[in-house]
Amino acid sequence: MKKVKIIFNPSSGRQLINRKLDHICKFLIDNGYIVGKFVTEEKGDATKETIKSCKEDWDIIVVCGGDGTVNEVAKGIVLGKKKIPVAILAAGTVNDFANHMGLPKSGWDFFEMIRKGKTIDVDLGRVNDEYFMNVAASGLLTNVGYQVQSETKAVLGRMAYYLEGLKEIPRQKFEPIKVKFESEEYNGAEDILLFMISNSSSIGGFKRLAPKAEVCDGYLDCIIIQKSDIQDLVSIFINIFSGDHINHPNVRYFKTKKISVFTEEGIPIDIDGEYGGKLPATFEVLPNSFRIFIK
Repeated sequence: MKKVKIIFNPSSGRQLINRKLDHICKFLIDNGYIVGKFVTEEKGDATKETIKSCKEDWDIIVVCGGDGTVNEVAKGIVLGKKKIPVAILAAGTVNDFANHMGLPKSGWDFFEMIRKGKTIDVDLGRVNDEYFMNVAASGLLTNVGYQVQSETKAVLGRMAYYLEGLKEIPRQKFEPIKVKFESEEYNGAEDILLFMISNSSSIGGFKRLAPKAEVCDGYLDCIIIQKSDIQDLVSIFINIFSGDHINHPNVRYFKTKKISVFTEEGIPIDIDGEYGGKLPATFEVLPNSFRIFIK
């Protein structure tokens, strides 16, 4: 008889997720699973509960929340040193990682995924003492994700990010950042607008922002957008939808296992939509360190 711990962030996404989660709980209980439920109240709760679950005898963790909540559970798995398989029920605003993996959205299909028990081990990223499932980024507009209030996200969905982005553009004025990169694949100092270190191809709802990324290849994909004028930025943005932006002369794209980023300014880092400290920082891959259910 398997024991399932559900870790639920009630502030993630639209509130209709509660009904879906109730259905999943019923399916599990009716089929002989023992179910425990933990509701998060503040940042870090999901990580603490995951570490606690690793020390106990739980067989499965279901995480219900957005990218930030999944991030916390992934961090808890690493720190708890027990690779409990995790089922991800996307309930946030963007849900990049879940969408990239094509994870089920209906309650019954989600239960069937757990019942069939098919899992894979995916990579995680680490930046200093933090971890990320999908992406770490710094520079222009990368602070939007954690500046949007959770209540606004729940009501407006993805539009909340766009509105916050529009507010931030006149404040930031496209000022370039002087950054130095050190890695096996690339070393150099340049003026950039932003960079992203990604595990999957989907970032911020754009499905092909890191078009060559694979979650099980043991690498992180690095996208650097160099100092550009408005005309070049428009060209880069238009080509993001097809993935051709990586061929633009102002975009540098490569895979790496480890990269250090230095800057004299304390530029904030966004980790899966949450504040993750400031530069300088070292980013590295943790291969096959997180086990998830898939269809």
